[in-house]
Amino acid sequence: MKLKELAAELGLSQTTVSRALNGYPEVNEATRQRVSEAAQRLGYRANVSARRLATGRAGAIGVVLPTEGNIQFGPHTNEYLSGVAGRLAREEIDILLSPLETDDEIPAFKRLISSKRVDALIVGSPMLSDSRVKFLTEIGFPFVLHGRTEIGKPHAWLDIDNAGAFFRATSHLLDLGHRRIAMINGPDGMTFAEHREQGYRDALVARGITPDPRLIANGQFTDEIGFRFAQGFLEQTPRPTAILAGSMMTALGVFRAIRAAGLTLGRDVSMIAHDDVFPYLNADNMVPSMSTTRSSIRAAGTRIAELVLQVLAGKPVEQIHELWPVELVLRESTGPAPRD
Repeated sequence: MKLKELAAELGLSQTTVSRALNGYPEVNEATRQRVSEAAQRLGYRANVSARRLATGRAGAIGVVLPTEGNIQFGPHTNEYLSGVAGRLAREEIDILLSPLETDDEIPAFKRLISSKRVDALIVGSPMLSDSRVKFLTEIGFPFVLHGRTEIGKPHAWLDIDNAGAFFRATSHLLDLGHRRIAMINGPDGMTFAEHREQGYRDALVARGITPDPRLIANGQFTDEIGFRFAQGFLEQTPRPTAILAGSMMTALGVFRAIRAAGLTLGRDVSMIAHDDVFPYLNADNMVPSMSTTRSSIRAAGTRIAELVLQVLAGKPVEQIHELWPVELVLRESTGPAPRD
């Protein structure tokens, strides 16, 4: 199908159809959606080279991935980027991945921007005050942040309610009679980790319990780190009767430590883990099944891609703020606090 035929099918001018497909801001959202759906249904494919020449766009979105100690480099990255790629592929937009061996992403941003190889950037794993976001807002380059930061300047972002999720999880354990509740969190300074700890602390304080710093640990989300932290918690006297695990990978290590101590999950020690919904690590299939705070990281990736498209189409970044609620799913790994 040619552009002329697609335009005739829709009853629109060729110019309008072309501008809709190329994301021009003067074409309204409803028309762009209608044209996009018709193009997919009728099998229309634009000449990518001609489109890039006409629009001046690269047809790619940049993602910089620090590989050294990056909390999301692994199964989280795979699921997240699958969501991003799947959505952008429908618009024939590529992802340009730029691995980085240091934690300083700004030079990589400068290189990608100056080379004109990307039209926008996706930024992840923010700190409470994130220099990357400050840099990109100052130079006016399009981006969407996965997470939140406090820089005092408007920017597009999507996040999950980490504070609310861990407040609810901690409150549920308190309702079950647990008082010594340990938490294995992500790295210090990362916004999501700070928000989770705040939710945990707020739930304890609301019940008149002073948070014990000996029951809070921060580190990467791996099986081994989960095992070592949980082992340390369980050696305390008195030991915690419940543990909050920051990810399903961490939960595997916690489960191993509980068994190594001769204890039973769900009876001697309860656990709630955060579940990013990995297809190969199903909380329902674990024995016992795992209680979780649940939010799909793949779905977040899909939505982030849609928000990038909105930014490129001219939607004001002040209007692109999404905070997703997190579901608490109760299964067999949580039970009443054991009696002394």
